[in-house]
Amino acid sequence: MQTNSQFKTVALVGRSNTPGIGEPLLGLAACIVERGFEVVFEAQTAAEIGVTDYRALTPAEIGTHADVAVVLGGDGTMLGIGRLLAPYQTPLIGINHGRLGFVTDIAFADMREIVPLLLGGRFEREERTLLEARITRDGEPIYHSLAFNDVVVNRSGFSGMAELRVHVDGRFMYNQRSDGLIVATPTGSTAYALSSSGPILHPRLQGIVLVPIAPHALSNRPIVLPDDSMVSIQIVGGRDVNVNFDMQSFTALQLGDVIEVRRSRHTVPFLHPVGYSYYATLRKKLHWNEHPSREDDPED
Repeated sequence: MQTNSQFKTVALVGRSNTPGIGEPLLGLAACIVERGFEVVFEAQTAAEIGVTDYRALTPAEIGTHADVAVVLGGDGTMLGIGRLLAPYQTPLIGINHGRLGFVTDIAFADMREIVPLLLGGRFEREERTLLEARITRDGEPIYHSLAFNDVVVNRSGFSGMAELRVHVDGRFMYNQRSDGLIVATPTGSTAYALSSSGPILHPRLQGIVLVPIAPHALSNRPIVLPDDSMVSIQIVGGRDVNVNFDMQSFTALQLGDVIEVRRSRHTVPFLHPVGYSYYATLRKKLHWNEHPSREDDPED
């Protein structure tokens, strides 16, 4: 737990295209300013809600000038700004204004009470890893992206199975016929990978998980690789094969294209309230119906 505040400038980021989000954001901004911090708004957020009393900064400017970013939105909002701020090591505080809230762990109703505590130095810090992916065509790079959750190679809904040739660290692993393949971080293990029967990886684990999507051979199982592995996926068969990054950006692929995925050198710091429990998050979001005694789990 940190005990002394290290923040001066706080950036606010809101979920885009969300009616009514302006009022709670401006209320949170006033609450933060009252405690002596400077507040800036992410430029798109400021434009959507009509902010005029605070500076509006691009994500790159936030990375350069802000000490911390407070995100009001769903997991998708957190993932999107996390990728953009990763090169700057800007810590993120997530307030859940979406459906799931795996990575936005502060309840909307509690934000005015809890956020000032975190900004004042009462927090637990956690580093989350990212993936970086490069697509090559005829040996030439054509696209590059970061992914917080996962890199997903999959077929379109109307085409047959894709055939993928997978190497890890230059060593052949398998040819796989399936609907696709998920390459996920520990954070992403509770996203698409989980719905495809992949394992849950604790965020502090150093690993990369490969999860086949509806494989033709049932012996193709999920596998967890060392986090310094380089995964190479070549498209050797199938039509209308795509690659998605956190399901937020998308590129169409051709036969012979290669997707190279490895851990990014960047990490994203998350700031949680004191007493934060990843297991409590899993219980709540996955509806694990265990009710420990107060002695077993005093923070609940």
